[in-house]
This record gives sequence, structure tokens and C-alpha cells, in this order.
Amino acid sequence: MCGIVGYIGDNKAKDVVIEGLEKLEYRGYDSAGIAVLKDGNLFVEREVGKLSELKNLIRNKDLMSNIAIGHTRWATHGEPSVANAHPHTSTGYDIAVVHNGIIENFMELREMLSKKGHVFRSATDTETIVHLIADYYIDNLEIAVIKALEELEGAYAIAVVSKHEPDRIIVARKGSPLIIGVGEHENIIASDVTATLKYTDKVVYLNDGEVAVVKADSVKLMNSNGVELPLDIKIVDWDISAAEKLGYKHFMLKEIFEQPEVIINTLRGKIYSEQVEIKEISAEILHGIKRVSVIACGTSFHAGLVGKYIIEEELRIPVSLDVASEFRYRNPIIEEDTLYLVVSQSGETADTLAALREVKAHGAKVIGIVNVVGSTIAREANGVIYTNAGPEIGVASTKAFIAQLVSFYLLMLQIGRIQEKISKGKEREYIKILEKIPNQIENILKNHLYIQSVSKSLTFVKSIMYVGRNINYPIALEGALKLKEISYIHAEGYQAGELKHGPIALIDEFTPSVAVCVKGSTYAKTLSNIQEIKARKGKVIIIATEGDDKIKNEGMDVLYIPEISELFSPLLTVIYMQLIAYYVAEIKGLDVDKPRNLAKSVTVE
Repeated sequence: MCGIVGYIGDNKAKDVVIEGLEKLEYRGYDSAGIAVLKDGNLFVEREVGKLSELKNLIRNKDLMSNIAIGHTRWATHGEPSVANAHPHTSTGYDIAVVHNGIIENFMELREMLSKKGHVFRSATDTETIVHLIADYYIDNLEIAVIKALEELEGAYAIAVVSKHEPDRIIVARKGSPLIIGVGEHENIIASDVTATLKYTDKVVYLNDGEVAVVKADSVKLMNSNGVELPLDIKIVDWDISAAEKLGYKHFMLKEIFEQPEVIINTLRGKIYSEQVEIKEISAEILHGIKRVSVIACGTSFHAGLVGKYIIEEELRIPVSLDVASEFRYRNPIIEEDTLYLVVSQSGETADTLAALREVKAHGAKVIGIVNVVGSTIAREANGVIYTNAGPEIGVASTKAFIAQLVSFYLLMLQIGRIQEKISKGKEREYIKILEKIPNQIENILKNHLYIQSVSKSLTFVKSIMYVGRNINYPIALEGALKLKEISYIHAEGYQAGELKHGPIALIDEFTPSVAVCVKGSTYAKTLSNIQEIKARKGKVIIIATEGDDKIKNEGMDVLYIPEISELFSPLLTVIYMQLIAYYVAEIKGLDVDKPRNLAKSVTVE
């Protein structure tokens, strides 16, 4: 989950690395550090806290050079401290390493290396890597790295420099993302393309087990045995402006407001002659499936829950869901006539990727729903739906979620057409509904100041209940998660009908609720559940359908979505959930984009 940046070329390496780390700070912000090779020496600076602390530390130091590596950390082994911050150095301070991942056998290696005289200065697993490389180093850094990697168990993306070979950065990857931005007389390595966009749109995505020697004018790619491989250079079509705030106070707010455009981009290239055709998924994969299994984590899991309702309602195909972190540890039953869907914004989520590999090992087919083109899940799945949401910087996912929802609608329509379970007329009708959603969201967003005023009433409570039914139950879960993530207020999402089976004991005048009660099959039941809350003196903010005069007097505040089929209502109700969470956290003065203890991409198990 940490962020790695490295640079070698004609520019000022320190400045490029720090700038890149700013783009990647969403991956971790417990500490940060930089290693610079200059005049035959290795200079390392590290600091606890956000990247701004490191910038203050090095502001007046002469670290100008053409080669550097840097790191922003999300702590796994060892608390946030200067000693545990990256880069880590060898005993003789001649080799430096930055690392994203977890080394599972680091204790055994640490004990072995200590006996050989290596001096450890931190509590991290990462420091084992640099001492192991130093132990193998004679006169060739490339060979030393390859030999060291053979002994590592776990996940890693690393960048290595040595003062003895100041013309190169050695990088390697297994289980954690790493890319190389290929420029003119310069190359950049990073955990994410957002750190390279300013300098180049040409990218090499490293695969598991690959090692690269990166120089200013060349990139040599190898497998784990040192055999050279051809470079597969991809062109990234993300605009650099997509990774900037563009006047918004926070990235999260910007990304909420980008959602109308995101939906347009998600639909683009997937609809031809009024029918859905996702070209990255073959008809053969979808034709014979009898069940669907969705595997995901966090917000993506909530998208999968909505997907379950969509597919079961329209296609009558049973759908099961698994939290990815549990899937492969419960000896799952994997069947060839089941379509497995793995959902991940980054396409690098460690738990989800492990589940994908487990499924493929049993001979079943996997479709990935991912945002990042060229990501590991996209490459290893049997087919892929690209959500085309653009870079999402805010740790709390918003636009990636809505793009995942749209992807589930599109997939449902494609399966329905191939299996002849959706008529052409209904497919056209549903496509038109999807195409209207961006304008409907824009109309909701015009009310953002009113939503801000409504959110004030939630700012200083200790707990909030989120409720919904049917297809909007997952939206209640997502609303609660968003609030927890960025405001640190305890929140729980429940099916509204489950309240009287226990949770209603929590309701009193100090515990407000947010309820989704839009027109549809469960409207009357949800309204009844709201009245149960009010009978216990609970205050309720209701998300309802325009024109519903009956509900006006049932809540402390009512937020309206345009009239729409209940099947598509999550695309609108979730906007209110996102804005409520944002404004509560913003009013509290919290760091919305970098909530404590969290990182954007969970690339370790």
C-alpha cells in the first residue's frame, strides 16, 4: 500500500521524486523518505508524518542529483518512526531500498543476516531486503538483487540503488504494483501512473517475477532467471489534469462532482447499435454460465451486492458474494459453469488478486472489473470491463464505485442478450436510462449546499444508523462505510427490516438515521421502518423520490432523487451518501483525502 517513486535522467531527481510522492501519498502517509546518489555518496533523509514533513526537512539541503528513489509509507511491520521509514540502507550505507509489500519470512532472514554481522536499525521487514542484497553484492547490483529475491517469501515491489553503480536503479515486483514511465533521456519508476503522467504517457507494467535495470537512456527487462524480455510499452490516455484538484478543496469532492462524466466514459465504447458489447469479454465465456460469484473488498464488495440484485432480478441467475480476504482460506467450491467476477479499482488489490489466481488454478473463468488499464487483474483475468473512471486520488472511493455499478448494469445486459434473457426492446430502454443518469446526477449536485446544511446536524453525534432495503441496502452499507472512513463517526448499515431484530435497541434521540426510501417494491415497508425509528425518538434524514409528498413529514430532512426505476436508483441515492460523509468530515476539519490508518490501494494481505 506504500508509494514508490524513482527517477534517473536529465532532470533534478529529488524534485521529480518528491513531486511523484505527492501524487502517491494517498497510498500511505505515516512517514516518507528519499535516497539520493551524489558525488559517489548515498544520502538518505527520512521523516515521520506526511510528505510535507519530509519536504520541510530537506528544503535547504543540497541533494541535487540525476538519480533518486523515494517512498511514502503505510505501516505494516513497525510503528511509524524515523527508524522504520524508508529508504532502508545496508550496514555500510552503500545500498538503499524502498519497498511496498510484506516479506513473510523476514524474521528467519533477519536472524541469519545478523549472525553474519549485518546491523539492523529498524523493526521493519523491508530492512531484511537491503541487507540480503548487500550480502550477495560483489560487483554487480543486478545479480545481487536477483539472488536476494530468490530467498524472499511474500509480496514486494522494490527499487534499489547503490553508490557503487550510480547509473542505474534496479526494480522488481511480485504481488505489488510497479510501473516504469519511459521518457526521453529519463525514466521514472512508480507504484502508480499518476506519478509519471507529467513526464511521459509511455508505461511498462512489470509482471510478477520480473526485474528491470533502469538507466537514463534504457530499460532492460528480465525474468527472475535474468533472461532478457521484450519491452511491452503501453500508452496511458489519462490527462494529467485529472490528477489535480482544479479548484476543489479536496480530491474527494472533485471526484464526486466528476461522476456524471465518469458514467459517460464508462459507457463509451461499450454500446453499439443500441446494444451492449464489451469487446474484452468473449461471448463464449458468458454463454453457458449458470451462476455468478462476485469477489471483492470494501466499497467494491458493496458494488458487487448491487450487482447481485441487478443480475438476479433481471436474468434469474443466482449470484453469491465473497469478501476476497476470506475466499481462498475457506476451501471454496469452484465450478466451471460459474462466472467469477473480481472487482477492484486499482486492479492490484492483494486479496482479490489471490482469489483470482485460486479460481483460475481450478480451471474456472474470471472477469475483472477494474479501473487501471494494464493492472495485474486486467492482465490475468479471462476478460475485463474497464470502468474508465480516471485516476481516483481520494482514499474514500466515490467515482470508482459508481463506475463499477454502471459496469454491473452493462454486464447484466450483455449476459442477457447472449443468453436471450433480455429482449432488444428492454435492452434499448435500459441503455437510455443509463444515458440519462449523468444529467440526473448533475441536478442532485446542484443542491450540494443544501446537503451541506443537512449534514451539519450529524457532525457531532457519536453513532449513525444507515438503513435501506432491496437494491438500496448496499447503498446503506456504502453510506456507513464512507462516514466511518473519513469522519471517524461510528456508523452501521442495515436492511431496514432487520432493525427490530436487534439494532433498533441502539436508537434514541442522540442516534440519528439516514434512510433510503425511494419508490419501488419495498417503499411501504421501508416507510414503516422509518416510523419505528421515529417512535423511539430517532431523527431521520430520508432519501426519497421527487413528488413523494407523503414522506415530507416523516423525516427531519428529505433529500430527493429524480423519479427513476428502483433498479437504477442506487446510481442516484449513493450521491447523497457520498456528500453527507464528505461534508460531515469537512465541517469537522478533518483531512478528507487522507483519513487516518487507511491507504488507497490495499496491495498486501
